[in-house]
Amino acid sequence: MRKTIVLAMAAVALAGCGVLPGVPQGSGSGGEERQSRPVSESTTASAPEPTQEPTQESAPAQQSAVIATKETKVGTGDMYGEARVDLTGLKRQGRTATLTWVITALDGKVNVHNGLSTGTLDYTVSGVALIDPVNAKRYRVARNGTGADAACVCSRTQGQFLEKGEASTLYAVFAAPPADVSTINVEMPGIGVFTDVPIS
Repeated sequence: MRKTIVLAMAAVALAGCGVLPGVPQGSGSGGEERQSRPVSESTTASAPEPTQEPTQESAPAQQSAVIATKETKVGTGDMYGEARVDLTGLKRQGRTATLTWVITALDGKVNVHNGLSTGTLDYTVSGVALIDPVNAKRYRVARNGTGADAACVCSRTQGQFLEKGEASTLYAVFAAPPADVSTINVEMPGIGVFTDVPIS
């Protein structure tokens, strides 16, 4: 009897962790990405390396050359500093485009925590947008559903307050602009607009 109880408790624990086959991983609290297309497999961030802070996510590795850069003073609340943003890629893949960038604190303290989001309790980069000036169209970060609880297909940034010299690698996925659009503007809250960013 005691052995049966221990085995039952172990099965429940493993099912909650997603170790048992056929049982999805995660807590099921709505933060998981569920899409009908295989987009989520190619655009989600990889798990953090053991040496990274748990709140940082990595952008796709194939994009690393700097295609645009901007240095600016940033500030929200009582946090002010200077940051450099290096756009490292804007790659079209089928019907999506993935933007990757690195933000580095040059001075003071830089709020990545909610500084690139659409609201104070949004700890993502969902406020970043692509702007197509030729077709007069704005592309918002993709969502993994249509409901109010649909999460953005982008980096999570909770707890990221960068001190001088620290950097964070981020990404966001968008609907791809038309094939004849070869450059686009990138808008980032608190940072500004990058113009004529090439799409590869």
